[in-house]
Amino acid sequence: MARYEDLPYRTCVGVMLINTKGLVFIGRRAGGIEHVDDAHVWQMPQGGVDPGEDTWEAAKRELYEETSVRSVERLGEVPDWLIYDIPRTVAGRAWKGRYRGQRQKWFAVRFTGKDSEINVEKPGGGGHKAEFVNWRWEPMKNLPELIIPFKRPVYERVVKEFSALAED
Repeated sequence: MARYEDLPYRTCVGVMLINTKGLVFIGRRAGGIEHVDDAHVWQMPQGGVDPGEDTWEAAKRELYEETSVRSVERLGEVPDWLIYDIPRTVAGRAWKGRYRGQRQKWFAVRFTGKDSEINVEKPGGGGHKAEFVNWRWEPMKNLPELIIPFKRPVYERVVKEFSALAED
């Protein structure tokens, strides 16, 4: 098995879905070995980029696969790749031990549909495994406190980059 320090980062995208009131979609994760408690199980939609896939296309795909949402307008993108390491204690079990963390490209989108479009129980038209067991709209400033602590610096940066978009 490769040393933790030698493992690559998994290439991913993240999506901040903002409603017309300036609140952000967060989903309660269905599970995961990295969870440390019940307070830090909320996150925004995110997922891997397929080989050769454009990051914006991956973001729209992941959003649909996790929430069933397609009614969006692109608002912005964090210019940098944001990176986080997963704790060594779970690195061997997460992603089959192939990665030390993720490098993520983040996008902000305005939700232009109705809440009834959101379906986390049978996302992507029912063709995808549910990532979330519940969801809600949350003020953007609260997001870093709801995410698992090792992802907090990424969420702090995303909130900083997109904070002006929360104002209606």
